[in-house]
Amino acid sequence: MSTFQLIQGVIIGVVVLASLYVAFRKLLPKTSTRVMAGVSASLNHDGRPGVLRTIGKKLQPASASGSCGDGCGSCNSCGPAPAAKNDAQPLTFKSRQ
Repeated sequence: MSTFQLIQGVIIGVVVLASLYVAFRKLLPKTSTRVMAGVSASLNHDGRPGVLRTIGKKLQPASASGSCGDGCGSCNSCGPAPAAKNDAQPLTFKSRQ
């Protein structure tokens, strides 16, 4: 195996892992928040080295502020979403000239 093939394999692996991470965060947001909170909590224990604690703090997901504007939907205090108006307009076709 040449050096080029080794570097190429590492770069492709990093790109694939980054793509999986982005897809995981986009498609499963609640699950990814739970997983990141668990990893953060396991790294941010007393007695861990400072580097691991710093990584744990950086991985900790942002918590919802609890205001009605953050869109968390966890407290149901915002009420039901307003019904969308029926602003349907008829289609009009114009002939070509």
